[in-house]
Amino acid sequence: MGTMRRTVLGIFAAFTLLAATACTITTGDPGYVPPPPLPALEQLEQTALVDPAPYQAGDNTTSFISEDRNIVCSLTDARGEHLNLPYEMNSFSGQDNNKLAIVPVAHCELANYPKPEAGDIKDDCAGTGLGYLGGTVLLTPDKATYGECRSGVTQMEAAYGPRGNKSGPLTGLAVLAQGRNLERNGLRCSAYNGGVACGNVSAGVGFFVSREGYELISKAAESAAPAPAMASKSP
Repeated sequence: MGTMRRTVLGIFAAFTLLAATACTITTGDPGYVPPPPLPALEQLEQTALVDPAPYQAGDNTTSFISEDRNIVCSLTDARGEHLNLPYEMNSFSGQDNNKLAIVPVAHCELANYPKPEAGDIKDDCAGTGLGYLGGTVLLTPDKATYGECRSGVTQMEAAYGPRGNKSGPLTGLAVLAQGRNLERNGLRCSAYNGGVACGNVSAGVGFFVSREGYELISKAAESAAPAPAMASKSP
C-alpha cells in the first residue's frame, strides 16, 4: 500500500506541475482592424522626438535614410535654390551666395518614386516644359513642392535604384526607424506608414512621400473648395 500511495502522489504531483507550467495559448481577434495611420501633421505633432545627435551628417545638417533604403532626407538650410546637402555637390557656401538669406528646409530624395501630378509641376525647365521629374521633395517654412527640373537620376536612384551601385556617401547615413521623429529649426521629419513625412506643424504645411505616392499639405489647400480625392497624390 505504501508503494501505491507514493505512486499516486507522484502522478498527482506531475499533473500539478504540468498544470502550473502549461503555456497559455491566445488567439487573435479575427474581427480586429488596426487603426489607420495618423495624418502626416498629426504624426509629426504627436510622436516623441528622438535625439538628433546620431543623425548629424555635416555642419548644421541632420540627415537620415529610411529602413528600406528608398528615401534619404536632410533637415538643413538653403540659400535661395542652393541646399546644404552633405552627400551632394552644391554651392551653398559659395561666396556669391553669402548675401542670400538662410532658410531652414527639409529635402528628401527617393530611389523609386511616383510621377508628379500636372498641377504640382511648378517650373517650365528653362522654357522647354521638359525634364520636370519626380523623386525629390522640398519643404520650406511656408510651402512644400514635389519634383524638379533635372536631366539625370537622383543620388538615391544612383545608389539604391533598380540599377544602383549600393555605394557612395548615402550608404553611411544613420537609419531613422519607422515611428521615429526628428526636428531642426522648427521643421520635423518622421519615418512612418512606409514613407517619410516632413512638416512645419505650427504653419500647417508639409508633405508625405513614399514609393507609391505623395501628398502636399497646406492650410490654404485645406480651406479652399473641396478638390477631387487624391488631387495631390499619385494614382
